[in-house]
Amino acid sequence: MPLDDSKLWYRDAIFYEVPIKSFYDSNGDGIGDFAGMTKKLDYLKDLGINGIWLLPFYKSPLKDDGYDISDYYSILPEYGTIEDFKILITEAHARNIRVIADLVLNHVSDQNSWFREALKGKDNPKRDWFVWSDDDAKYSGVRVIFSDTEMSNWAWEPKTKQYYWHRFYSHQPDLNYDNPEVREEIKNVVRFWLDMGLDGFRCDAVPYLFEREGTSCENLPETHEYFKELRKLVDTEFPGTILLAEANQWPTDAKAYFGNEDEFHMAFNFPLMPRIFIALATESAAPIVNIINQTLPIPPTCDWGIFLRNHDELTLEMVTDEERDIMYNEYAKLPKMRLNLGIRRRLAPLVDNDRPTIELLYALLLSLPGTPIFYYGDELGMGDNIYLGDRNGVRTPMQWSFDRNAGFSTADTEQLYSPPITNPNYHYETVNVESELRLPTSLLNWVKKMTRVRSKFSDILGHGDVEFLQHKNRRILAYIRTIDGRNMLCIFNLSRRPTYVELDLSRFKGLRPVEAITDAKFPAIGDLPYFFTMPPRSFFWLSLTENDFKEDD
Repeated sequence: MPLDDSKLWYRDAIFYEVPIKSFYDSNGDGIGDFAGMTKKLDYLKDLGINGIWLLPFYKSPLKDDGYDISDYYSILPEYGTIEDFKILITEAHARNIRVIADLVLNHVSDQNSWFREALKGKDNPKRDWFVWSDDDAKYSGVRVIFSDTEMSNWAWEPKTKQYYWHRFYSHQPDLNYDNPEVREEIKNVVRFWLDMGLDGFRCDAVPYLFEREGTSCENLPETHEYFKELRKLVDTEFPGTILLAEANQWPTDAKAYFGNEDEFHMAFNFPLMPRIFIALATESAAPIVNIINQTLPIPPTCDWGIFLRNHDELTLEMVTDEERDIMYNEYAKLPKMRLNLGIRRRLAPLVDNDRPTIELLYALLLSLPGTPIFYYGDELGMGDNIYLGDRNGVRTPMQWSFDRNAGFSTADTEQLYSPPITNPNYHYETVNVESELRLPTSLLNWVKKMTRVRSKFSDILGHGDVEFLQHKNRRILAYIRTIDGRNMLCIFNLSRRPTYVELDLSRFKGLRPVEAITDAKFPAIGDLPYFFTMPPRSFFWLSLTENDFKEDD
């Protein structure tokens, strides 16, 4: 199948986030690899995936799961070779699946050759590739992101007797983007991987590239200017490739990374994600309606990446103190479930494995404005292990079957990079691809059905406008997605109780709603309010179509 040549392919995509090490081990060493990922592409194709986001695969000491890069031009040997990488790209493209990869822009590993050179002396050519100070008072007041483990953004370097700047862990020195050599080197890294056929990058930690005294050292004009340069590069030299921003910021700052369609093609909608869960906890549509109204409109060729969970903790940095308390009380009752300012849980355990709630969340993800991004294994209802430390509890081996090691690897269990999930409620002997494919009512088969329905309505759900409907029931979220005169009505009961709603649909008089999943036909719309009864945590997707069949159909 030829690769879709649409320049806006990312607006029609469903992405699948996956760490190479966690997906499938092809050579029995206990670690997933590129060859294993290639073997499982047909599974992703069948799931309805047409975009893969790969977590970092570059050489690294793995102190931060690969986000500490020691060599940008290489692949971690455990994951395979450059040739294995090229084969994955080729085979994915043959299935009309595009592949983007993480690019860590802000910092490197302290084992990176650039930083090692910088440590040789203050007159070393690489010294100015990093940010140094004689004391730790500079840029005072800038927030410490990993407040659980780091006390300062400065770390002492005893050999040259200076401090170096790091916004994340102290073993991750920040690059100095005031240095033109650094800016050009990162462009060379981008060219290196796009030349191999990669379809773009998910750019890590984009707000923090530059530092200026008297500021928060976030979202600075210089940062935006550099991304305009990077966007021009990819659009000119690699048309059809994309940049996706990880900018965990308040709505105004997050939207700014689209620029005037000259910065990022996509950005994660971090403001929306926690408010979906807050809406469930408070049984109120207001958090979702309010935040989407703040995050729209955006430039027409840009798109939000929307998600429920990912490889990090469910971040609660950009919420109010009251909202954070709601999240902790509802979703992280045990202190072990919390990390930094967030919650380290997978989707299923986060909602106590409640199937109607999981279905409701997926229905929101697939119908709200933006490009949906799945986290590997959540389509099965995989569990987590909060006792593994850091964020490793949501990065356990993919559960392929009820065989040993969840079918992930033929290695001895002790060799696995991480133990598979054996909690009785989420045990891999029950929660796995093979078992769920055989069960028509499984979560996996339900998710597959939903991706096919979304594909059928991809013009409306991928590109359409959104309008929230006014009504009197705060527990009901109702909106219309519209494009070129075609409409879809989406209704959600956010409550754990049955409820009802009356909607004024009189402008659609004469049209007859058709349930998008089953094609069940509803009565035609008239002048009176349209009445819906909703079971707990339920939803409707209704295509509003011409009333061209008889009333007794």
